[in-house]
Parts: sequence; C-alpha cells; structure tokens
Amino acid sequence: MRVMKLNEVINITGLSRSSIYAYMAKGVFPKPIQLGPRAVAWVEEEIQGWLQVRLDERS
Repeated sequence: MRVMKLNEVINITGLSRSSIYAYMAKGVFPKPIQLGPRAVAWVEEEIQGWLQVRLDERS
C-alpha cells in the first residue's frame, strides 16, 4: 500500500486543496489516514478508484 501527501493528490486529481476538503466534507472524496499529530496522507488505491469512477461516468 502506498500513501500520498496532499501535494501529490492535488497534482494527480487536478483539484485544489479547498476542493479536496470540500468534497471530503460532502462525503464524495476519500478521507485521509492520520500519520501523526499533524500529518495525513491518502491511500493511493482510493484516489485512483475515485478518479476511475469519474472517468467511467464520462462514458
């Protein structure tokens, strides 16, 4: 399992930081895992899955 920090999630999804957190608040974006008191990261497979659903919706 690989985890990604926020900057990598931003680069892969093309979303801004505020959009990512807004989607998380709505429950439509994967939530991060806590790495430490002030550090979080997202599971790569969850982000890839979220992107795949978006691509599938286009078809």
